[in-house]
Amino acid sequence: MRALREELAHLRAHKMVYVYQSVPRVMLFRFAIGMAVGLGTVIGASVLLSLIIWALSQIEFIPIIGDWAVGIANEIQALTDGEAE
Repeated sequence: MRALREELAHLRAHKMVYVYQSVPRVMLFRFAIGMAVGLGTVIGASVLLSLIIWALSQIEFIPIIGDWAVGIANEIQALTDGEAE
């Protein structure tokens, strides 16, 4: 019985049990998780999309896709040059 009490006391001292004892703490914790997931999604999508567009701009020998990709790359370059000034 004593070992069970000690283990229960150890579990109650765990940080997650401490966090989940308060509704505002749980809401703040979930909000922080949501913000991290959202930020990671936006950054990941931006990197992936830029890599795809870059890869397509390297395919200049396919007439339709190459012209389209080069046009998109030129527009993005013009926008980034305009923001740098």
